[in-house]
Order: sequence, then C-alpha cells, then structure tokens
Amino acid sequence: MLSALAQDASVAGKVKLVYIDPPFATASAFESRKQKHAYDDHLVGPAFVESLRERLVLIHRLLADDGSLYLHLDERMIFHFRVVLDEIFGEKNFRNCITRKKCNPKNYTRKTYGNVADYILFYTKSDSYVWNRPVEQWDDAKALKEYQYVDPDGRRYKKVPVHAPGVRNGETGKEWRGKPPPPGKHWQYPPSTLDEMDARGEIYWSAAGNPRRKIYLENSAGIPVQDIWMDMRDAHNQNIHITGYPTEKNPALLARIVEASSNPGDLVMDCYSGSGTTIAVAASLGRRWIGVDRSDEAIRTTLHRFELGTERMGDFVNAKKQGALSLHEPITDFVLYEPESEAVLVVDSDKPVKKTRRVAKSSEVTEALAAR
Repeated sequence: MLSALAQDASVAGKVKLVYIDPPFATASAFESRKQKHAYDDHLVGPAFVESLRERLVLIHRLLADDGSLYLHLDERMIFHFRVVLDEIFGEKNFRNCITRKKCNPKNYTRKTYGNVADYILFYTKSDSYVWNRPVEQWDDAKALKEYQYVDPDGRRYKKVPVHAPGVRNGETGKEWRGKPPPPGKHWQYPPSTLDEMDARGEIYWSAAGNPRRKIYLENSAGIPVQDIWMDMRDAHNQNIHITGYPTEKNPALLARIVEASSNPGDLVMDCYSGSGTTIAVAASLGRRWIGVDRSDEAIRTTLHRFELGTERMGDFVNAKKQGALSLHEPITDFVLYEPESEAVLVVDSDKPVKKTRRVAKSSEVTEALAAR
C-alpha cells in the first residue's frame, strides 16, 4: 500500500508528518490485554533492517518538502537506523535523537543497568520544515527555582548576561556606559538598544556596576522541551485510558509530536497504526490523517476506539469492564489502509461505523482523501 500511495500524485509529497512505532525485532508475538493476537515481531537482524528500510524510502517520497519523520525504536535497532536514515534523508537533515523514559525503574536480577528508555529519531526532508516549538508550562517549584528575584511591584524575574562569547569590532564591541564588554566577549545588543532596555527598567545593575538583563516570568511562554522526555511513559504504565493493544503509546506523546511538526489541516500518517493513537490524536487536533496496519486486531481496535473511545487501565487489569471513556469526540470520518490486501477501509462520516464498513481498492485512495 505504501508503494501505491508513493505513486499517487495526490498523496506523494503531501504528507507533513509521519510517526511510526514499528516492531522492535524482538522475535516475539504480541497479544492485547484481551488475549487477542495483535501482531508477530519475527523479523530480526538484517531481514528486519531491510524490511523497514524499504518502507522508509517510500515514506521519504510521501513526505512534503517541509515534512518530518519520527521513528520510534529501542536500544537494539536505534543505531542501525541512524545510519539508514542518514542515507535516505541526508545526515544534514537529522534533528534529534529523543530519549524517552518508557516505564518506572526495574529491579533487574541480571547483571545490567535497568532498561527504562527508548528512542525517537527525528528527521526532516529539508532545512525548511514545520516547527512549532513545544514548551512545558511552569509549575510553582520550577518557577521559584528559575525566577528567584522579585521586583518591588511583585513581578518575578531572573538575571541573564547581556554579553555573548566572541570579540566584535562594531558597536557591540565598544564600551557602553563607560564599561567595555568582558574580555573575549561582546555586548549582545547595540548600545542604543541597551539604553532603551535600561530606561524600561529591564537592566539590573550589581553593586560593582555590572549590568545584567531581567527576564520576567510573565513573559515566558514556558520551558522549551529538550531531547530527554521524562513525562511520556507508555500508556500501560500510567493511570490513563487505553485500548489494551500491546505497545500502545501515551496520547500526550503523540500530541507533543503532532503539534510540534504539523499545523491544523495538515496530513499526518502512521503506517504502523496499531491502537490508532496517532490518528486519534491527529484527528482531535484538527489534522487530516492516514493510518496503515496489516493486523486485523489493530483494525478492530481502531474501529472500536473511534466509535466508543478507550477504557480505564484498571478495567483491563481487573478484567472488569466499567465503561468506556473517550479521549476525544467519537470520530467516524476516516480512511484506514490495509497494505497486505492492497485495500482501503473507508468509513463514511454521515453513517454509523458498523453499517458502513466496506473495502475499496487502492485506486480509490485519491477519491477518499479528496472527499474529506
């Protein structure tokens, strides 16, 4: 199916974001919490690398010039695919290797460090790509630690240097208020700008007469997200609502990625769709989307999710159904691709899900997307 889409001019080069969480080459079979066979992860070694590499080549064709790829893997394969993606996307288009804490600490009996992390490779198709910088909101403890000072009017602030590394010969390298920049440095701003900042009360002068800039908490959009994510553990490791599909990811993880690397109305794709978290989150954030999976259980899980929502973690643990709770409004307008059968499952938005299930050939992909 990816090959068919890559040859379709209405889809190829139109996808703004691809997130994939493929099998991790574990040589295992996976079941849902309801003991339903979900998928086999039997490809290992070179066979696994080549199989995924072929799909990544097609994904590169599907991405728009300003599109992005997030590839989620564990420690076994992350280094293989850094090399593979450098080849396909170009080393200059590597952006980040994100380390994610996936679970709580483990009490291992074997002689290794506890394995609590996995990784997400972030690549873009070009230097010009969609980027909405994600931030975390300040909590009281972090704000008090970072912004330690308070103005007489009660505004909390921190002090930062007004100089930067490197010597400059222009205005920023000269004296300001009779004071030269520190050795080996220059002023970050021209003297006229520093005068304006001082007039607004934005410069703090130390007892020794050294200037520093005041940065106010009220002007901060939040804490820029770094490349270590401690707050995005697996869905099965948190007290949230889930589908019960194995390796299900936290919706907050996908929300961060979708919001950072796409805009409302953009086309988002997950070709290892699994429980449907990526496409459910994309839909809830106003993105168009394509979901691809070869597993019948994945398709059933996604249909159930879009019709009825998700269930509390405790319901699965206790084998006790207490009712579903949707993370989003029920969504019935979607297209789900099944690559093994070269088929497209189309659900019409104006009819109930269960009454409109039909299979269409890949030639109808264009019509399905155009109609949305």
